[in-house]
Amino acid sequence: MKIVLLGYMGSGKTTVGRIVANHLNIKFLDLDAYIEEAERMSVSSIFNEKGEIYFRKKEMEYLSEIFLIENSFVLSLGGGTPCFGTNMELINEKTKNSFYLNIGIPELVTRLMKEKNHRPMISHLQDQELTEFVGKHLFERSFFYNKAHHKIKCNNNSPTEIAEIIINSLV
Repeated sequence: MKIVLLGYMGSGKTTVGRIVANHLNIKFLDLDAYIEEAERMSVSSIFNEKGEIYFRKKEMEYLSEIFLIENSFVLSLGGGTPCFGTNMELINEKTKNSFYLNIGIPELVTRLMKEKNHRPMISHLQDQELTEFVGKHLFERSFFYNKAHHKIKCNNNSPTEIAEIIINSLV
């Protein structure tokens, strides 16, 4: 059982992923945490010291590695993971259980405002710039997100309700 959760930053991939993994009694993996452990530095530090291109290359390598060495898992991707290289093709080739957690812009902005300083892609933005940034970014990324096998509108659902939807949709 290989389950992959994707969506924009702040969409709840990690929170929901932990609930699903716990319910199914399988391993939970967060790709960013996996990268941080392997590289021995935070995602923010990798972005700042080595750049986004280096990060995206490593992200692709570690994603491939997870599919090779792990048998059953729930994997939470970084928001940009599906949008680079052949990541989305790899995901959909290796599992039929990819889920796009679709959250509207107003809800994303509300969530991200609270954790802006911990997110390298948005930490430099003024609060009023965040809505425009998220809207533009989500528009660009939605093409890739919509390649997921399952799409879940999550705005009015709790993480537990979203986890139940995922569990009930497993192939």
